[in-house]
Amino acid sequence: MNYRKVIGRALADELAHDPRVVFLGEDVGEAGGAFKTTAGLKERFGDRVRDTPISEQAIIGTAVGASLMGLRPVAEIMFADFAGVCFDQLVNTLAKYRYTSGGQASVPVTVRMANGAGAGFGPQHSQAAENWFLNIPGLKIVVPGTVPDMYGLLRSAVRDDDPVLVFEHKNLFTVKGEVPAEPDDAHLVPIGVADVVREGGDVTVVATQQMRHRAQEAAALLADRGVSAEVIDPRTLVPFDLATVAASLDKTSRLVVVQEGPPDGGWGASLISTVCTQHFELLDAAPVLLASDPTPVPYAGVLEQASLPDAARIVAAVEQLVRY
Repeated sequence: MNYRKVIGRALADELAHDPRVVFLGEDVGEAGGAFKTTAGLKERFGDRVRDTPISEQAIIGTAVGASLMGLRPVAEIMFADFAGVCFDQLVNTLAKYRYTSGGQASVPVTVRMANGAGAGFGPQHSQAAENWFLNIPGLKIVVPGTVPDMYGLLRSAVRDDDPVLVFEHKNLFTVKGEVPAEPDDAHLVPIGVADVVREGGDVTVVATQQMRHRAQEAAALLADRGVSAEVIDPRTLVPFDLATVAASLDKTSRLVVVQEGPPDGGWGASLISTVCTQHFELLDAAPVLLASDPTPVPYAGVLEQASLPDAARIVAAVEQLVRY
């Protein structure tokens, strides 16, 4: 199954598992989603799958209200960039409701958003918007990069009693992987646990989503050059599994973080800051951050690809770092 189709499979399994789960968004029902990720859900689950007006404010506002009345809504924002339209509801209502009610109310809302560059959608539809929410306490952020992680993390998000933002990378829709033929809770992926994608001893490379795959490609190239790279996919940005990164650095003593999106204010810069303040003794060299160019995402394909870190840039950064 590919990354695109497994989204609908995960939603279907959770809608079947819990009658309190409802799903709403623009064109998610009759049309099967803008990216055809939710085809067939309306036919199977009826009014529990609702098409909404073109209003992100209405989608999130409805989801918050439904959650307070005992439902477990999944809300789709078609492009992650459109989160700016409903930013106030996400950060000032959804993220804070449990806290401002003194714990009397929970808001088990899952917000799905398509993010990321590389697919030719231009500057207003290609941003790594997950970085916008890092400084908002009360929101969990998951960034699955494989089919099993997409399936397992989305199902875990729907079952979580707190708000979870799920970012689905548009440039990974054709990536394939395996999921169980029948729903199986053993395939749920816990929120807040990183994945050691490839073990190594010379350098730790941390990357998510599209960059995870490019880091794996780089690690294979580095192995041919005698450099052993350990690749870690955090899978969850909030909460972040720092312990897994620290355990890797205890072996490698060198860190390269590959982040989609401009370098300032992103999860990669935050990770490097945290490692330097909490685990400085593990480092033998200054950490390296590879990020997208600090420009709007170009529409032209050649320029868009040039603005993103690729395997060659990762290899060059690692080789320079391991010389120290």
